[in-house]
Amino acid sequence: MKKIEAVFRHSQLEKVKQALNDVGVKGMTIVEVRGAGKQKGYTETYRGSKVTINLRPKVELKTIIPDEMVEQAVEAIVENARTGQIGDGKIFISNIEETVRIRTGEKGTETLT
Repeated sequence: MKKIEAVFRHSQLEKVKQALNDVGVKGMTIVEVRGAGKQKGYTETYRGSKVTINLRPKVELKTIIPDEMVEQAVEAIVENARTGQIGDGKIFISNIEETVRIRTGEKGTETLT
């Protein structure tokens, strides 16, 4: 099993969710986050003073999927989160040793459905 964590623009969330659903991803967690990368930040005026905003708002999507779905899921995220601009985001993939469904005690990939 793999954990996919994707950080991308808010505006792309609905497209990414639909694309993942279309390739068979059953569950996901969405978190509002703030971060900085190459984009660095921006300056705006607040009450007459210039303020530098270093952390940009993004969404982080997390999902655990079987190994055989990773390539399709990553393609779905990339194709639907990409705008072609700096700040489109990143995808992180890591191994998951075990999952347990709290309600039933089931373990393994059966818990992903």
